[in-house]
Amino acid sequence: MELNTRAVHVVNEPFGEGSWPLSVPLVQSSAFAFDSAAELADAMAGPDGRYVYGRRGNPTVRALEQTLAGLEGGAGAIAFASGMGAVSGVLLALLRPGDRVVAQRCLYGGTHAVLGDLAERYGIEVVRISGDDPAEFESAAAHPATRLLILETIANPTGQVPDLPGLLAAARALGVTSVVDNSLASPVLCRPLEHGADIVVHSTTKYLSGHSDVLGGAAVFADEGLRRRVWPRTVELGACADPFAAWLTLRGIPTLPLRMREHCGNAAVLAARLEDHPGVAAVHYPGLAGHPSYAVARTVLSGDGGLLSFEPAGGREAGRAFVERVRVARLALSLGGVETLVTHPASTSHRELDGEALEAAGIAPGLVRMSVGIEDVEDLWSDVEQALGTRPLGRA
Repeated sequence: MELNTRAVHVVNEPFGEGSWPLSVPLVQSSAFAFDSAAELADAMAGPDGRYVYGRRGNPTVRALEQTLAGLEGGAGAIAFASGMGAVSGVLLALLRPGDRVVAQRCLYGGTHAVLGDLAERYGIEVVRISGDDPAEFESAAAHPATRLLILETIANPTGQVPDLPGLLAAARALGVTSVVDNSLASPVLCRPLEHGADIVVHSTTKYLSGHSDVLGGAAVFADEGLRRRVWPRTVELGACADPFAAWLTLRGIPTLPLRMREHCGNAAVLAARLEDHPGVAAVHYPGLAGHPSYAVARTVLSGDGGLLSFEPAGGREAGRAFVERVRVARLALSLGGVETLVTHPASTSHRELDGEALEAAGIAPGLVRMSVGIEDVEDLWSDVEQALGTRPLGRA
C-alpha cells in the first residue's frame, strides 16, 4: 500500500474474534499478570513476547512501534520517552570506550551535547564532517575504531540535506553502522532505510504526532538482529515510551501526509518571499535554488519540509527582536506542530555550541528558525512582515 493508506490504517490488534476497534485502545496498565511462573519467565526473553511490565512492552506502545516500522520500511522499532531518549539509547547500546563516531557537522543541539558527553566520559572520539562528500566520510572513517555514522535527513536548523545515498553506501561498504535522524522529514518526505541506513531515529514529538501535546521518540531498524541488540540496553536505560503518549502519536499519524503537504506548501511560499525581502540577509530552505542542498534534495526528498531559517538584517539583536514581535506565530521551542513556531537557535536549541561550533554548523548569531504550521499562508506572511517592521499586522 502507498504511505497515505498505511498512515491511515495504523497497526491494531483484534478485539475478540473477527472484531477490530477503529481506534487503537489505550492500555494504561504498568504490569500484566500470569498464571504460570514459567510463562512469565519465558515472556521476559525478548521484545516481542507476551506483555510483562511497561518498561519491557505495552500493547499501545507496540502498535506504535509496528506502525512506525511499516511507515519507514523497517524490520522493527523501539519507542522511547523522547527523541533524545532514542538518540541516547541507540548510542549507549552500540558504543564502547575508545570507539569513533563520524557525525554530520550540523546536528540538533541535543545530539551535539550527548556526543560531547560521551567523548568526555568514555573517550568516544567524535569526528565532524560536512555531510556533502562521501570521500570526506571515507577519510574520517578510515580507522579501525569507527563504529557509527550519524546524519540528519534535513539538518536542524540550516535545512542542509546530506548526500544520503553516497554516504550510506560508503558506510555500508566500510561496515560502519549508520544512524539517520528523520524527524524533520518524516517518512512522508524521506525513508532513509531505502537509501541504505541501518537505524532511523525520530522525535515523535514533532511531525509524527503533530499537535504539540506529545513527548516521545523512536528508533526504527533495518535489521531485526540490530533491534534485538539495542533493545536490552534501552530496557535498562528506562527511557521507555508512555502508553498515553504512544496513543496520542497514533492518533496523529493518520493525518501526517495531509499535514506535511500544508507544512511544505506554506514554508515554500514564505521562503521565496523572505528571499526577496530587503530586511532579510539570507534564507536557508532546501527548496530554494540557491540553497547548497537544492540539487541533492531533489533526489532525496519528496518535499522540502516545513522548517526554514533566515537571518534578519542586523545580526543577533535583529533575530531576537523578530521572535519577540510575532503575533500569529509563537515564540516556543519544538517544531512540527500545526501552529507556526519561531525560535532563536543560538540562544536556545543550539546553546550547547560555542561560537566556533555555531559558525562551523552554519548557524549565524541572528538566525531565526521557523517551524511553519498549517495556518493560512497570507496570515503568516502578514505576521512575518510586521515582525520585520515593514507593515502593521493584518492583510494588505
